[in-house]
Amino acid sequence: MNLLRKILFPFAILYGFITSIRNFLFDKGILKATSFDLPVIAVGNLSVGGTGKTPQIEYLIRLLSDKYKVATLSRGYKRKSEGFVLADENSNAEILGDEPFQFYQKFPNVMVAVDANRTNGIQQLLSQEAKPEIILLDDAYQHRKVKAGFYILLTSYGDLYADDFMLPTGNLRESRSGAERASIVVVTKCPKILSEEEQSEIRLKLKLSCSQQIFFTFIDYDEVIYGQNEKMEVAKIRSQSKLLLAGIAKPKPFFDYLKNENDECLTFPDHHHFSDADLNSIQEKAKGRKIITTEKDYVRLKDSKLVSQLYYLPIKSSFINHQQNFDATILEYVKKT
Repeated sequence: MNLLRKILFPFAILYGFITSIRNFLFDKGILKATSFDLPVIAVGNLSVGGTGKTPQIEYLIRLLSDKYKVATLSRGYKRKSEGFVLADENSNAEILGDEPFQFYQKFPNVMVAVDANRTNGIQQLLSQEAKPEIILLDDAYQHRKVKAGFYILLTSYGDLYADDFMLPTGNLRESRSGAERASIVVVTKCPKILSEEEQSEIRLKLKLSCSQQIFFTFIDYDEVIYGQNEKMEVAKIRSQSKLLLAGIAKPKPFFDYLKNENDECLTFPDHHHFSDADLNSIQEKAKGRKIITTEKDYVRLKDSKLVSQLYYLPIKSSFINHQQNFDATILEYVKKT
């Protein structure tokens, strides 16, 4: 914890007090939360920063979309549009935000919508002629005005919420007690091999109730990178000199997976909108080499001047164990709802 964050500790106490009062008012029904008569699954976290929400939403889409008509509803962070927007052929990352646009491009059979007002967003989705049967709320754990039927709380293996503090001293959006709302807790970004003993220790550390299930996942990188008109095996690209580009919250694992000693790594803020000056700088640093970026960044860059040398590396969330139990729990909730 750096010095400035230590100095701001009194403000963290105040912020925690305010969020606790807000949660208390929702828990007691004093502040209104709207529920809906279809399965609504909220995915989120207690902290700011990347805990792997996008690959978790994509996992749920793959699990559910063959059996049900699925919709995703996101805030659309840093988009240039306002209000409710339902993705269509005219949409792009500026209209939807990068992650919703990624959903739209990868899963054409899924309805993708954005609205900062999740209650209105759900109502708008349900007013569509072909309305969804399931709604996945992206990054909506603190959006208490909607009462989801099922909550999936994500926490990173290297940054567990039990080890964190409230903003601005730490990265928590609300106190650790907020985890009590979770139906399932998923510890993300784990090592691929994690012993049962360590898994049990983490469960005890997170102080979960007997009714709460816990699962452990890791980021599974694709073995192929993809460009506009071609693809290449990662094993071949690793040895080549290239520019690695990332505008995500925690890019180190992405860089570590691909880089060699001759590569240059270029980092931008999360959800960064690339300006013409940025593009010129990136092109100059690349010096004609391939530019490898994340899938989330690619959706913002694929129509830019970089496209001829631009590639992306897909990722997905994979379970260390008990994947069938996770799937069965989700499907059971959907079926009974």
